[in-house]
Amino acid sequence: MPDEQSTEGICDQIRDRCRWVAERATHVRIDHDRVAAYATELPVDALVDPTATTDSDPGRVGLGDAETTASFVIALDAINFGSGWFPTLRKRPGLSGYHTIATSLREHVEATGPLTAERLTFMDRAACCEVFGQADDDEPAAELMELFASALSDLGAFLIEHYDGRFLSLVEDADHSAERLLVLLGRIPFFHDVSEYHGVDVPFYKRAQITSLDLSMAFGGEGPGRFDDLDHLTMFADNLVPHVLRVDGVLAYDDALLERIEREELIAPGTDEEIEIRACGVHGVELLREQLAATGHEVTSAQLDTYLWNHGGGARYKSLPRHRTRTVCY
Repeated sequence: MPDEQSTEGICDQIRDRCRWVAERATHVRIDHDRVAAYATELPVDALVDPTATTDSDPGRVGLGDAETTASFVIALDAINFGSGWFPTLRKRPGLSGYHTIATSLREHVEATGPLTAERLTFMDRAACCEVFGQADDDEPAAELMELFASALSDLGAFLIEHYDGRFLSLVEDADHSAERLLVLLGRIPFFHDVSEYHGVDVPFYKRAQITSLDLSMAFGGEGPGRFDDLDHLTMFADNLVPHVLRVDGVLAYDDALLERIEREELIAPGTDEEIEIRACGVHGVELLREQLAATGHEVTSAQLDTYLWNHGGGARYKSLPRHRTRTVCY
């Protein structure tokens, strides 16, 4: 087991730091008047229905026995990044970048058996290209496959060192706490999602947070999927939910940033612009959650995120460029 580290308040730290960034941001702002109006437009019943989007996500459906399901979900979240490369990815017909990756990994497990920690340590670029249907000589997509290989190998090595290679032992160590699972996963390099903004560390932990929700969905909220503090989770800061909030008027970008995004220029990771987009997205979702609570509708940030992320698959949002950053965080 890794050295003990307090889990108390880690998600509150994320909220506080993202609010701090939002209050100082110069490239992105939140339209507070629009927040109130937008909250009235959200379909509250769909937000709180845990079955509304589960079946459409291959990463949130059980696969075989408990260890196999846990290994699939956690391994998928270990590589649940690459949106900055997705325009270059060979996608399956009709599928997004994420669904191409998730479906490919699921089919690989169904065809070859469970993803043991030992198997993951032997993953390399060529193996990932084969699993995910990419060409080893086709850059920059193959660059993403190399990063996938590193992420999976690091996960396998972490499990072997601390949990005798068992995925369920990692989940059990979290003791039904999403925040503790976040901290445990955050010890793995690519899961350590923290940016520095004007000398202050701003944690996001997008993939370390979403792992507990994905496990909860895959196990129906029971056994290894029971987490007693899912309501503590924040929005899973990526490039799609902020895009939805911008298109719908909750977020506004300055002209220069918007022009760069519209001409599909990559936004470098760790820049003020990139951090502000993610942080304002997180804080914007918190403001929406608070607005809904004030009108008697109790929803979680994760529920809001799931709805907005799926909503972003609509034609209106797909027709407009979102920001693209080549990072292992999302």
